[in-house]
Amino acid sequence: MMEPTNEAVMDNSLVITRPKISWSILLGAAFLMATSAIGPGFLTQTTVFTAQLGASFGFAILISILLDIGAQLNIWRVIAVSEKRGQDVANLVLPGLGTVVAIFILMGGLAFNIGNVAGAGLGLNVMLGIDPVTGAIISAAIAVGIFLSKEAGMAMDRFAQIAGVVMVVLTCYVAFSAGAPVGEAVQKTFMPEQIDTMAIITLVGGTVGGYITFAGGHRLLDAGISGQKALGQVTRSAVSGILITSVMRVVLFLAVLGVVYKGLTIDAANPPASVFQLAAGNVGYKIFGIVMWGAALTSVIGAAYTSVSFMRSFSPFIERNQKWIIIGFIIFSTLVFALVGKPVKILVLVGAVNGLILPLALIPMLIAAYKKSIVGDYKHPVWMAVFGGFVALLMSGMGIYTLFISIPKLFA
Repeated sequence: MMEPTNEAVMDNSLVITRPKISWSILLGAAFLMATSAIGPGFLTQTTVFTAQLGASFGFAILISILLDIGAQLNIWRVIAVSEKRGQDVANLVLPGLGTVVAIFILMGGLAFNIGNVAGAGLGLNVMLGIDPVTGAIISAAIAVGIFLSKEAGMAMDRFAQIAGVVMVVLTCYVAFSAGAPVGEAVQKTFMPEQIDTMAIITLVGGTVGGYITFAGGHRLLDAGISGQKALGQVTRSAVSGILITSVMRVVLFLAVLGVVYKGLTIDAANPPASVFQLAAGNVGYKIFGIVMWGAALTSVIGAAYTSVSFMRSFSPFIERNQKWIIIGFIIFSTLVFALVGKPVKILVLVGAVNGLILPLALIPMLIAAYKKSIVGDYKHPVWMAVFGGFVALLMSGMGIYTLFISIPKLFA
């Protein structure tokens, strides 16, 4: 999983060391983060909010992109400069905090992985007509095979890249078939008729909440891309991950918008599948199966890898056996889905807790960015810290509201 990150360049009698740009790893980390975000929930959220807000949903997407970048840049840069994983940075800021963050990450990752495995099974069911549970088991076996490969890191990077490109291209086809009013979408992105704060918060939480924002940052660290010398590469990879996710979000938004503007009724039981079928017929429905399978399987891989990465520094045993623990994580998630099914209320409950993980993880990073004992002589941009603080406060308020107001209503 390691690749050299520096190269020596001869200049007369001097040897100058400069960062080597490892494009495969940078893109791999960006796609790992992006495809971790693009899961079954991503497809459903985007479809539902577009149906509710119409072209004005473009504004929510735009604002969420800016907030996503603000959160992710802070986290990835501090991880790189400190050369420590998120939980270790949090423990240095406040002893024990990293353990709390890791527990929440693990809970959220495990719960959502059950949903991701279910989504993968559904995708194969749509594509091939096989039973969803059988499809989930087959998908889990593929994910396990990736981590069993000799170059697991490279295999994970490559699979995420290929799946990400395929999902975007196929969804572009559906968006084109839907005939979305692009001009109106652009206009209302900047001049919306209505603004839905909950939509913005949901998009931010679904893109950089929980384990997702750490997926690429930890991948770069494992690949040896760290330190101040690598900040340019880290920044490019972080922004690329958000942009890849945003491209998929925008394309899906246009596909749904085209269906909505034709006055067609979206099936509430499975909104994204309905949109793909209404836009492009049976071909569109099969495309949905491919997109759902790719989105779910890459999310399974990202959730398992990142969740276990939050446990690695707590025990030498976990560090030595991380590959097998990742595989066990995937197998356990699959068994829960196969034997119990999808525990909807538990997923919603942990989803609310997951909304609190971003500020819980981001605030220690912002503090760490100005502690010399953690980042040395690194000078963190003030504007970036202010931006990150705004994101943390915003997500904290909405997360607390969801936890204490929305969840009690769910279980009433």
